[in-house]
Amino acid sequence: MSISLVNRPLTLAELRNSGWESKTVKQEIHDNFLAKLQAGEELYPGIVGYDDTVIPELNIAILAQHDLLFLGEKGQAKSRLMRLMASFLDDAIPFIDDPQIPVHDDPLRPITRRGRQLVASVPADEIRIGWWSRDERYAERLAPGTKFADIIGEIDPAKLAAGVSMSVEDALHFGLIPRMHRGIFAMNELPELDELVQVGLFNILEERDVQIRGYPVQFDIDVLILFSANPATYNRSGKVIPQLKDRIGSIIHTHYPLERDLGIQIIEQEVEARGASGEARESDEETESRRSPLATRALEVVVPYFMKELVEEISRAARRSKYVDQQSGVSARLSLANYRTMVASARQRAAVLGERPAVPRISDLGHLYASSLGKLELDLMGSHQMSERQVLDAVLADAIATVFKEYVDKHGLAEIAEIFSRGVKIEVGDMLPSSHYAALIKRVPPVWDKAFEVNASDNEAIRASCVEFVLAGLYATDHISRSQQRGRIVYET
Repeated sequence: MSISLVNRPLTLAELRNSGWESKTVKQEIHDNFLAKLQAGEELYPGIVGYDDTVIPELNIAILAQHDLLFLGEKGQAKSRLMRLMASFLDDAIPFIDDPQIPVHDDPLRPITRRGRQLVASVPADEIRIGWWSRDERYAERLAPGTKFADIIGEIDPAKLAAGVSMSVEDALHFGLIPRMHRGIFAMNELPELDELVQVGLFNILEERDVQIRGYPVQFDIDVLILFSANPATYNRSGKVIPQLKDRIGSIIHTHYPLERDLGIQIIEQEVEARGASGEARESDEETESRRSPLATRALEVVVPYFMKELVEEISRAARRSKYVDQQSGVSARLSLANYRTMVASARQRAAVLGERPAVPRISDLGHLYASSLGKLELDLMGSHQMSERQVLDAVLADAIATVFKEYVDKHGLAEIAEIFSRGVKIEVGDMLPSSHYAALIKRVPPVWDKAFEVNASDNEAIRASCVEFVLAGLYATDHISRSQQRGRIVYET
């Protein structure tokens, strides 16, 4: 039973009279999830591409009231899915508001000795009730560097000196998991967790009690525990102790977007969420900036769809590259970082040259080293030893060729290569004005009409982007050659 904010009881007597019922956290999540499911509400906002794969298994695991492990490579929304579990909690739950109680003790079913004493000996109308909000009931920890005391607890020396026995809860300084009693605790990168801490975890999963330094402290911890892990390390013998694996209720396997369009949808969603889409809309602030010649106006950015396809295809090409360590994976964050770099390069050009709108081109992808290097882990065990820059060049060429071939099939662009047999040279660069391209293609306008079908527009900046795409595609498919110097590229036969 959920109680409205204005009518929340402030004493145990009021809480009992309100009809509020005590539930375990898993039962609470189960009931709220089922209600949303029956009402047809969106269950996992922001999760794209998992409707027919991950989501059905996750739904069943929630209804089964299991502790969960999200198993997948980096950048597959594992942490986001874990955090979304908190959305199935009540807005707030009541707890005994007493400074001597180290957890948010259930007023109707207290687990601490202090809580039970209060309920048994103090009049109900004198026991204060606080409310623990949904946002505070989720805690997350990264496994590397995590100690037993951090998440389980430790004996408090000061309490021992005061004569408290080591076998009772009063002697403990609680870690994160006991303090998340009636909440959700998530552990990222489980295989990196120290074995001693894993032992403490499986004891909590199985017995729901705490054992510190051989002293069992019996009290029924109520917590939903979530884990994330990479398959390469989780399945490696000895990284996760068998007893802990055995006590995890369900394993949810995640994956990268199965289709390029889904990856683009993720990029657009994340960019919009972070306010960096570049597709600026006029606001009062911009209107005011036009009145002031010294003010900087926001730049509208138009991103041709084939450029979005290229950014996503770079990540997809990296995931199939023999030079990249596929056990580590290639995060969706690579696409997002590259997209933002590409848009930033287009904005810089538009600002310097005074072009409107700013339109990304292939030459803007020359800046992707900054946003890509470090996100690709090379396969050091392979026979082909290449530097990160060489690998990125190979991946970029693969992505351009893949996308270009699709457009060739659709628009018949191969005939453009014939113009280079006449000795035509075309220079491109990220800081060349769009008018430069317009002047060059006037030499052979009928042939280039085909190029502009990939993104129909009369705008010079968009047409320049189309020209670069076609030239890069012809080079990537070995139809023409190119030379490169100081950021400028010349395409020729």
